[in-house]
Amino acid sequence: MEDIDRVVAQWGEQKPHLDTEPMAILGRFLRLQKHIEAEISTCHKQFDLTMGEFDVLATLRRNGKPYTLTPSKLLSSMMLTSGAMTNRLDKLESKDLIARVHSTEDRRSVSVALTNKGLATIDKAIEEHVKVQHQLVANLSDIEQPELNQLFKTWLAGFEGNQ
Repeated sequence: MEDIDRVVAQWGEQKPHLDTEPMAILGRFLRLQKHIEAEISTCHKQFDLTMGEFDVLATLRRNGKPYTLTPSKLLSSMMLTSGAMTNRLDKLESKDLIARVHSTEDRRSVSVALTNKGLATIDKAIEEHVKVQHQLVANLSDIEQPELNQLFKTWLAGFEGNQ
């Protein structure tokens, strides 16, 4: 018997009136999250990136050429505080993966751009990242994967109100 089943069974004995199905679902979900984060973090470490730094580079890259966004656009796409974003940008700039570019029209306006090194890094990192993602869901069938994705989409919409 796995740990979560044991916990649910114990509560079933101690408090038989409790519906512990959500406890089992959330327990498994949280344990999965830990495994997933560990594997993805290991992948990113190969490129000397934290998960947050990877997210910034990936956001810039997936927006296409010229791989530049304002800090506020980065913030809105990543749901971070401005302090957390500034910290990430400082670290990425110190690694020469991004550059802050001042507007020629308004010197107060700054954009964040991938450097050549940043572009090369994220292009390699995203390939490995997706390989790891495939490995993480490999024990789910080709039918189960889209079913689970739809269930998560429905679940998440209940919190975020989007479809």
